[in-house]
Amino acid sequence: MSCSICEKRKEKRFCPAVHERICPQCCGEQREVTLDCPHDCVYLQQAREHEKPRTLENLDQIALFPEVEIPEQFLYEHEHLIVGLSFALAQSARSDRALADRDFLAALGSAAKTYETLVNSGLVYETPLAGLGQQGVVAQLQKMVKDYRDAEQKNLGYSRLRDSEVLRALVFLLRMGHARTSGRPKSRAYVDFLLAQFPAKDSAIAAPDEASSRIVVP
Repeated sequence: MSCSICEKRKEKRFCPAVHERICPQCCGEQREVTLDCPHDCVYLQQAREHEKPRTLENLDQIALFPEVEIPEQFLYEHEHLIVGLSFALAQSARSDRALADRDFLAALGSAAKTYETLVNSGLVYETPLAGLGQQGVVAQLQKMVKDYRDAEQKNLGYSRLRDSEVLRALVFLLRMGHARTSGRPKSRAYVDFLLAQFPAKDSAIAAPDEASSRIVVP
């Protein structure tokens, strides 16, 4: 039997993306490029285990907001904010399974750009996004920030969260996403990581002893 993709080489493994048997070469070349690989595919999991992690130094630096500094102390002092925004991303991923890593990176980049403009000039400017799915992710992030501030207002009598802190948290998650994704068009490595951190029963605000364990520095 020949591979159902190339129809030339011999098939050797079952591909859950096409529900047919394919050859290892097509599996390697088309994985998360033309194939929507499910997260539980054993060959996808094996590839992720052996794939070298991407280093931020080799990526487009402009997309990483290099001027935004994120001290290590910031991660500890704002762990609940980072966890809350991560949860918002996981909610978006769970509600729209068609979203891939690049959609979340585009949304995070857009949201970060909005806050960067707000911090630097006081103006609110939202970067246009092509897809409705990406727009939905940004809306979820915005809702999380509002809920966070509302919770502060209720518990403290005022909101102390600054726009610059939201910017740092968004950039942190953006850099983490770039470090975790494979960079392929249909990669969902970052998405799967987010979903693994938040089982469906979890709430947006984690307990203090749980929050820090979910923050993984890229």
